[in-house]
Amino acid sequence: MDRANARYLKLNALDGNCLPGPRPAREYLLYVHVPFCERLCPYCSFNRFPFDEGRATAYFRRLREEMRIVAEAGFPCTSMYVGGGTPTIMIDELVSTIDLGKELFEIREVSSETNPNHLIPEIIEPLAERVDRFSVGVQSFDNGLLKQMDRYDKYGSAEVILERLQSIEGAFHSLNVDMIFNFPSQTEEMLLHDIEMLKASNTNQTTFYPLMASPAVRDSLRSTVGKVDYRREATYFQLIIEKLSDTFSATSAWTFERTGGGMIDEYIVDYEDYVGIGSGAFSFLDGTLFVNTFSLAEYDALVGGGKCATVRQRASSKHDRMRYRFLMSLFGLSLDKVAFKRDFGVDVEHGLPLEIAFMRSADAFETDDATQLTLTLKGRYLLVAMMRQFFVGVNNLRDQAREALSHDERELLFGEGASECAERAAEFPLAAVGAEAEAAQEVPLAK
Repeated sequence: MDRANARYLKLNALDGNCLPGPRPAREYLLYVHVPFCERLCPYCSFNRFPFDEGRATAYFRRLREEMRIVAEAGFPCTSMYVGGGTPTIMIDELVSTIDLGKELFEIREVSSETNPNHLIPEIIEPLAERVDRFSVGVQSFDNGLLKQMDRYDKYGSAEVILERLQSIEGAFHSLNVDMIFNFPSQTEEMLLHDIEMLKASNTNQTTFYPLMASPAVRDSLRSTVGKVDYRREATYFQLIIEKLSDTFSATSAWTFERTGGGMIDEYIVDYEDYVGIGSGAFSFLDGTLFVNTFSLAEYDALVGGGKCATVRQRASSKHDRMRYRFLMSLFGLSLDKVAFKRDFGVDVEHGLPLEIAFMRSADAFETDDATQLTLTLKGRYLLVAMMRQFFVGVNNLRDQAREALSHDERELLFGEGASECAERAAEFPLAAVGAEAEAAQEVPLAK
């Protein structure tokens, strides 16, 4: 995966003035990016800036203008996903943005992310009638880990977060809780406690991500988060599956659902093509990745001038697209062989012989017949590990995009805000959180 990322995830200047038009009879997801947080955390690799009301208000206005540009281009978007940053940071602006999306497109489902401190009536009530899937970035119910991540003071203790989650039970069709596993200082007992607290929250969906991050922040965070031990990652993943099995069933390699009818956490499984709006948003259309400017100033100028915010791209070969379909389909727990041959004109065995040979030799397939592939428990873990490295590669791509930021915008990201977080995290050293602080790099990719 690392070698593939090095080849595939390199950006080039945009070839043309805008995105290509939509394909006939194809449905698209609309991804909406809100890059503002009340306080920046150094482990986050998404495009995000410190919250300023004036800056954010102007941004939301441009965001809706760009949404109109996408609608005028004729994209039939049927699903909307609002990510960040913190999408709920200005609730009135978010409501106006969702309402415009439903006015411009035939949106059937809306997803939005949030943080635990926003699980309050003034935010939940207007969203309950507009949002179908609500995803809360909890990461852990261990107070020591929350302090280590600088989340305890910002978002509340584990007990407060649990109470808030229980208070909004039934408000949304799907309530997802994002969790992280394999922290350097996390013990099996701490992970088991996380799982029990999760069950007590009454959420109907959860996503357990393995620890991951861009190498660009590895050195600066080594002293606060420590080194991750990949040797125990599979053991922890198996423990999660075992302890969730009496309550949840798997809907992707790392997403679990309590009841039927939920919406899968990762939209890239259901939508191979999507259009992204907002500073730092990605679009994936006909095998080409398009990246919007990460600069707020450039975003304002481009959209204010009636132009697309896309500034870079990366085209994929047919073989690249086959590998992407293989990875994303199996991440969603099954690959449709018939659809693969219909779309690429070749059987998956002939199109990807090395990938198939590897997975078969690793006993990764539970079902391997003429029509589909499904995964064994070992196969599911292999997909978790591959997706971890895939997203690390995507984080590297974001670092490429950030290279074009002005000095002032880089100061917003890596100046005082980052220093505050580093100083705060240093107050809670690894030794105070657990005895297993060992092994190799990363930090959580928080939503």
